[in-house]
Amino acid sequence: MTVRKCIPWPDKRLRTAAEPVAEITDHVRQVWEDLIDTMYAMPGVGMGGNQIGEMLRLIVVDATEEGNQAIRMANPEILHASTQPRDHEEASPNLVGVSAKITRPRAVTVRFMNDQGEMEERDFVGLWATSVQHQIDHINGKMYFDHLSKTKRDMLIRKSRKAR
Repeated sequence: MTVRKCIPWPDKRLRTAAEPVAEITDHVRQVWEDLIDTMYAMPGVGMGGNQIGEMLRLIVVDATEEGNQAIRMANPEILHASTQPRDHEEASPNLVGVSAKITRPRAVTVRFMNDQGEMEERDFVGLWATSVQHQIDHINGKMYFDHLSKTKRDMLIRKSRKAR
């Protein structure tokens, strides 16, 4: 079990789009395992490669209560998003001590390379959909607070600095 340190905001890697994964290698598998271990240790429902300084388009999500059904994704992309919104309180271990209510599509269809190196399409709803979108934002160099107004975003970042 390897729990990795989450890089702190405002590290520039959190604002940099991660590199595509060409194939599933031992290194990719190890990064996925580290992401899973780190996610469960937080505890959380998802992690993106950038969050631990791995600049690869890798994410993991697990929105089960048991925390034992992690889905590994390489190069995930949203193909379709529902028009029905869903609000959820989101946070990130990269910006400690704060969270914000974010509105995202309630359901998404995502295409990704799975842990067998095969392309897969899967539908996600509710918390699963929220987590997948949040993690895809991470590997695109975007943070959850980017969905807020400038005023709310600035207040959130100031509050986090004080919490540190």
